[in-house]
Amino acid sequence: MSFQPIIPGNGLAGWSFLQSTLARQTEAFESSAPVQRATDYFAQNIGKVNSASDLVQDRRLLEVALGAFGLADDINNKYFIEKVLNEGSTAEDALANKLTDTRYKDIAKAFSFDIGTPTRDPGFAQGIIEKYERRSFEVAVGEQNETFRLGLNLERELPEISDSRNANDTKWLRILGNPALRKVFETAFGLPPQFGQVDLDQQLGVFKENAERRFGTNDISQFGEPEKLKELTQLFFLQDQIKASSSLGPGNVALTLLQSTQQTLS
Repeated sequence: MSFQPIIPGNGLAGWSFLQSTLARQTEAFESSAPVQRATDYFAQNIGKVNSASDLVQDRRLLEVALGAFGLADDINNKYFIEKVLNEGSTAEDALANKLTDTRYKDIAKAFSFDIGTPTRDPGFAQGIIEKYERRSFEVAVGEQNETFRLGLNLERELPEISDSRNANDTKWLRILGNPALRKVFETAFGLPPQFGQVDLDQQLGVFKENAERRFGTNDISQFGEPEKLKELTQLFFLQDQIKASSSLGPGNVALTLLQSTQQTLS
């Protein structure tokens, strides 16, 4: 992507600037030549796709499809992606339902090749394109600041999970199965990288206990409220800054805390 987002700083100050210019920057990104070429081609040709095999054989279509679900790194894993898409998500034993990473279930459900060919449905192409544009912008941001990419992803994905009708534990498991969301919560709660190696039920319990302690409840639906989502985002940025500066000594940690507090209040 030739578009370079403007990010003048790190931490909450840089995040505040990104938020205030987000509409203009995303519009410029979506209008850039590489994105326009990719989305125009997808809009014109996805309706010709009748199967998972058709999709994986067209690299330009596959790039948009995978990019829309944050799976761009799987562009060369054609056999695997074709199997995920062919089996769909309705059958309990479908491959997508066996994978820990919930993004595969999301793409399998969106394309639903196991029950039909939604690629020709009105609005299908535009729906995928919108996902692709937003995620691709996040990737462009992440090339400069990975923490901000995670923040943008959090704002997009967490409200969808919180507003769903699933049971609370199911919502937590979706977060645990989403690498980007999981990273945000692990950082916000100060959990070590090795935490992902423990038993899944234990992980669920620790996440819920930390949420209860930090936010007064472990109910994921709370993050459907803008203020609660903002509170989580700020906690994530604060903990990320502390983690980054901790290797430089306690004085830097104290300075980070002071600066972040001032930025939050301003």
